[in-house]
Amino acid sequence: MSLPSAPRTDPGLVDGTELVGEFEDSGYREPPHLVCRPDGQLVRLPALLYKVVRALDARHRELGAGSPGEGPTITAQVADELSRETGRQFSAAHVVFLIDEKLAPLGITTHSDGSPPPPTPRKDPFLSFRFRLAVVPEHLTWFLSGLFAWLFRPALVALGIGAFVAGEAWLWTTQDTGAALQEVLSAPSSVLLVILLAVASCAFHELGHGAACRYGGVRPGAMGCGIYLVWPAFYTDITNSYRLGRAGRIRADLGGVYFNALFTLGLLGVYALTGFPLLLVAVLSVHLEIIQQLLPTLRFDGYYIVADLVGIPDLFKYIAPILRRVLLRRPQDDRLRDLKRWPQIVVTVWVLFLIPALALQLGMVLANLPQLLQADWQTATLLIARADAAGLQPLAMLSACLQILLLVLPVAGLTLALVQPLRSLVRFVRRRRADRRSAD
Repeated sequence: MSLPSAPRTDPGLVDGTELVGEFEDSGYREPPHLVCRPDGQLVRLPALLYKVVRALDARHRELGAGSPGEGPTITAQVADELSRETGRQFSAAHVVFLIDEKLAPLGITTHSDGSPPPPTPRKDPFLSFRFRLAVVPEHLTWFLSGLFAWLFRPALVALGIGAFVAGEAWLWTTQDTGAALQEVLSAPSSVLLVILLAVASCAFHELGHGAACRYGGVRPGAMGCGIYLVWPAFYTDITNSYRLGRAGRIRADLGGVYFNALFTLGLLGVYALTGFPLLLVAVLSVHLEIIQQLLPTLRFDGYYIVADLVGIPDLFKYIAPILRRVLLRRPQDDRLRDLKRWPQIVVTVWVLFLIPALALQLGMVLANLPQLLQADWQTATLLIARADAAGLQPLAMLSACLQILLLVLPVAGLTLALVQPLRSLVRFVRRRRADRRSAD
C-alpha cells in the first residue's frame, strides 16, 4: 500500500481575482488584457502575462477535481501550455520568474512557492481624486442606477438633448438672468437654496454615471464624496466601464453631463410654472458645472472622454515621453511605440494643448493674484457686513460663509492644480541635470 503524497504548495490566483479579457478598442498596438483584483481594481496585462494567469486558473480548476499531489508541477504545466500557444520554448523557471517578479507584485497571484503576495495599495495617479469617503454602497448604487438606466435609450437621449437645446434657446433669448442673479445674491435664504440645488445637481450627475454603466451591462461601484485638489466633489466608481467597448465607456463618461442637462430641464420647467428667480441662478450654476466637467485638462469628464476615445486610460503618463520626442527630438521610447498611430497623434495634440493651457492659466493666476485676493477680500468684507447688519442671523452668517468659501476655492484649487505640474517639471529637469553630471 503506497503512502499518500504530501500536499504541494503551488502558485495560484489570489482568491477573488477575476479574468475579464481583452481591453476592447484600445489604443495600443498589442491590446492589453484586464484582470480584476479582489479589491475591485482592474489591472492591464500584456498578452504573455495574461496567458500565464489564464493557465494558472485553468490548472487549479482541474486540480480542484483531481489529485494535487501527483503529476508535474503547475509551473511546468503552465510552461508547456505557453510553449504550445506561443511557439516559443518556456521552462518552469521562466514561469516562476514571471510569477514572482511580475504577477505577485501586482497582487494577482501568489508567489511561486504559494506564499501570499505583498499588500498592493491602490495607486493614486497624477492629479487624481484622493480624499474620498464612500457614502452610498455598491448594492444601493446598483438599485438607484436601475431606476434611471432607461433614460439612456437612444430615442429618449435624442428627445432629452433636443428639449435641452430648446430650453437653452428660450432661456437666453427671453429671460433676464442678470436681474435674477442680483435679486438672489441680496437674499441669504435664496443663496442657500441655490447652493442646495447645485449640490443636488452634482449628486444627480454622479447618478448619471452609474445609470450609464448599468445600461451598458456592467456594475457601478460605490458613490461618495471627498476633496479633489481643494474642491469638495462627488464621485461614482465606474471602473467596471473598462469592461465595455469604446461606445459604452464614452456613454458612461457623458452620463453625468447628460443628467445635468435633464436636471436643467427640470429647473426650467419649475421656473416656467412658478417664476422663482433663484431657479434661473440654479440653472446658471449647473451650466458652470457642465463647462467644468467638459474641460480636458484636469481629471474631469472631458479628460476621460478623450482617454476613452483613444483607448488609453492614463494620458498624463505620456506627457514626459511626448515632450522629449517633440521638443528635444529624442527617439520614441517604448511607451510611445506601444501606441497605435492615430491615438498617438491625439495624445500628442492633447499634450501640446495641455502644457500651454496650464502655463497660460498659471501665468494669469500669478499676474492677477493680488487683484483676485483684494477683490475676494472686499467681497468677503461686504458679505460679513451684510450679515452683521442683519443682526448676525444664523441664516445670513451661513450664507456669507458659504459664499466666501466659493470665492476662495477656485483660486486655491487652480493654484494647486497648476503648481503640481510645475513641480513635476522642475523635478524632471533636476533629474536630467543629475544624470548628465553622473555621465560626465
